[in-house]
Amino acid sequence: MTALVVDDNIVNRAIHLRLLDNLSIENEAVGNGKEAVDIHCSGKTFDLILMDMDMPIMNGIEATRKLREMGIRSMIAGVSTRSMEQDVREFIEAGLDDYQEKPLTMSKLISIIHKINGNG
Repeated sequence: MTALVVDDNIVNRAIHLRLLDNLSIENEAVGNGKEAVDIHCSGKTFDLILMDMDMPIMNGIEATRKLREMGIRSMIAGVSTRSMEQDVREFIEAGLDDYQEKPLTMSKLISIIHKINGNG
């Protein structure tokens, strides 16, 4: 399994990468939505994309929408500190498969992975 972490916050990125490492999931990280789109344009694919909502250049909502328009079928899990229902709904409607509030924990990550494996 491979995962892409999309987050502009270096601390959040480090936490997410460590959680993935602990589960022996191959991973990469980028700092904004545009980089996430670009890495897919270069031909890379991932089983899981952990997508932050609030980022510079291209936010998570725009990036998720764009990836779905490109035909990307990866599991995209939104991970954000936002809890307002309207924000979350817009993010989900952009094409998310799952949404988790930060901080991402091992149990939240495992629940996302179970959905990928069809156990959730």
